[in-house]
Amino acid sequence: MNGRSGGYLVVVGLGPGEALFLTPQAQEALEQAEAIYGYMPYLDRVPVREGQQRFASDNREELARAGAALAHAASGARVAMVSGGDPGVFAMAAAVIEAIDAGPPEWRALDLSIVPGITAMLAVAAKTGAPLGHDFCAISLSDNLKPFELVEKRLRLAAQAGFAMAFYNPVSKARPWQLDRAFEVLREELPGDVPVIFGRAVGRPDERLRVLPLANARGHMADMATCIIVGSVETRTVERPGLSTLVYTPRRAGPR
Repeated sequence: MNGRSGGYLVVVGLGPGEALFLTPQAQEALEQAEAIYGYMPYLDRVPVREGQQRFASDNREELARAGAALAHAASGARVAMVSGGDPGVFAMAAAVIEAIDAGPPEWRALDLSIVPGITAMLAVAAKTGAPLGHDFCAISLSDNLKPFELVEKRLRLAAQAGFAMAFYNPVSKARPWQLDRAFEVLREELPGDVPVIFGRAVGRPDERLRVLPLANARGHMADMATCIIVGSVETRTVERPGLSTLVYTPRRAGPR
């Protein structure tokens, strides 16, 4: 961000929780911004700075939020958009670029940069060992922007292909059944002893981790603050007396 003149927009990944997960690049971007836009709980994680404007909005207003931030930057302001985890993983970077794609020509001329962050699946994986140590994929279980039939198809194909999977947006008050259905689909494709990790609020004071077999995984064990990792048939657990269980997916797969 140093040396910029005129307005710009920087989309900043805040990481999964406490400030210790914030990268120096992200910290610098937040300090230099004249205005910060974001979903209210994420914006609350950014320290208030004198003279810095803050614009909070609801979770389902991504495109409106992106358009407001772009218009503000186009007026000549130094603007930051905050996003939990990494802004490019089911988050605000795609919304901002979608707004640019559909917006006025001056938005395409703006100086735009994306500052990466530690995303939830990486934080959960690190807490439990290396469940993403081999090939993996990330799937949002939300059907707000795609039909759930497509989610089911991707779940089946990922399981058949041998991917470990990270689930984002697993459940909400408006979507109470999708996670249970996802587990049903996976139990049709995978053995019941495949490890499932529930990582809730990782990186925050109310962090909770739980590891159990797929056969016992249920939707009520998660909420919107939970990221779930489902292992592959290769994923293993390592029990340690008096210590937490390690989960890892070996780096090799297939015939030796």
